[in-house]
Amino acid sequence: MANTTRTSTTSKKPRTPRAATRPAPEPDEDTYDDDTAAQAQELEATGRHVLAELCGEELRIIPPGAWRQSWQRLLNQGLVDDFAEIVIHPDDFEIYRELDPTNEEFGEFVASAAERGGESLGKSRGPATSPRRTRRR
Repeated sequence: MANTTRTSTTSKKPRTPRAATRPAPEPDEDTYDDDTAAQAQELEATGRHVLAELCGEELRIIPPGAWRQSWQRLLNQGLVDDFAEIVIHPDDFEIYRELDPTNEEFGEFVASAAERGGESLGKSRGPATSPRRTRRR
């Protein structure tokens, strides 16, 4: 058998970039701290905070569906205070620091924010089972 190479007979059109509807790229970590105050002011102006209870106190927080991926990375890296400073309303952040919540309390706070923001942070059901039946041997 000889090796043969398949070639495509269809011609592909060059990809044209989309118009300026694409959002600006996220800032890198070096410029992130400079932009945090501006982002917080923008979110406050658009009224995107919801009230959620943390250790018996109601704080304003951005609902999880509106979090940027860069913010989520802070949380995943264990930088909870840095993350909280971004998502909690600036006027409520000092209350958060005074409360010094446990991880469990903070998780309940985030879940409450998701619920009040109309979202669900339920557990993933995992992969679906195959619709094919397998023959038993």
